[in-house]
Amino acid sequence: HVDNPATGAAGAMHHAGMTWMKIQLRYSPGTDPGVASGPIATAHGAGFKILLGLVGYPNDLAAGGDGYIQGFANWVGGVAALGPDAIEVWNEANIDREWPAGQIGGANYARVLSASYQAVKSRNGGVMVITAAPAPTGAEAAFPGRVQNDDNWLRELVNAGGLQWADCVGAHYNEGIVPPNQTSGDPRDGYYTRYLLGMINTYQSITGGQRPLCFTELGYLTPEGYPPLDPYFGWASNTTVAQQAAWLAQAAAISSQNGVRLMIIWNVDFTNYGTDPMAGYAMIRPGGGCPACDALAGAR
Repeated sequence: HVDNPATGAAGAMHHAGMTWMKIQLRYSPGTDPGVASGPIATAHGAGFKILLGLVGYPNDLAAGGDGYIQGFANWVGGVAALGPDAIEVWNEANIDREWPAGQIGGANYARVLSASYQAVKSRNGGVMVITAAPAPTGAEAAFPGRVQNDDNWLRELVNAGGLQWADCVGAHYNEGIVPPNQTSGDPRDGYYTRYLLGMINTYQSITGGQRPLCFTELGYLTPEGYPPLDPYFGWASNTTVAQQAAWLAQAAAISSQNGVRLMIIWNVDFTNYGTDPMAGYAMIRPGGGCPACDALAGAR
């Protein structure tokens, strides 16, 4: 996942052995599908396939209902006609930052997925459609109506027939502080979202293996080289850049051995570091080095 496909990160990505680039685009009613043409051309010109995360705004969805869903789907279909390699339909639709509070649920999301999938395939059958990766969380009891646990959300999507409108099931893994081959030992607790294999095994159990998994966001947060983390992200305070590099390389191997079709690293080159410390996840560190690129290259 890159901040901007023209940022110059391509050299580091090629060195790491990456073949895909991801960016996210936001839709509001009236947005032209042509906003995707530049990123698609830039990625292809640099030798990458491109995954576009296509997302709307929860307030627009809440206000617009079925008409909004159809407009969004038509936009997604228009983007597909421009020739991206994959589209992720929405993002983290199990939390109210991305989906209207009180309407969160896998079955409600299935309506957006169904309309979008049909629009994509009618315009460009070669585009891979990925379900929105839910935010990994177990907090639904603490935030009723605002959060749904990712496993419950995914189960609802499957029960609503959602897999017939997808080529791959999206997943996010972004809270790890232990090596990716571990399935226990996290000092916080033993909840499955703490562990990469916990995520893989849980999602494959829910989907019954009917579709492969696609990690559209997989990353390790480290504050090394930056100020201390915001307390909300304090769980990652002791993770080092060396661990980030080693764990990303191990995660790629584990994913390839466990039926994962695509692994997008969150992230390559983001530089904003604040209450949401995106730069702490970045592979390219302050000063321009990329230890994770070296680790991934060495693991190939």
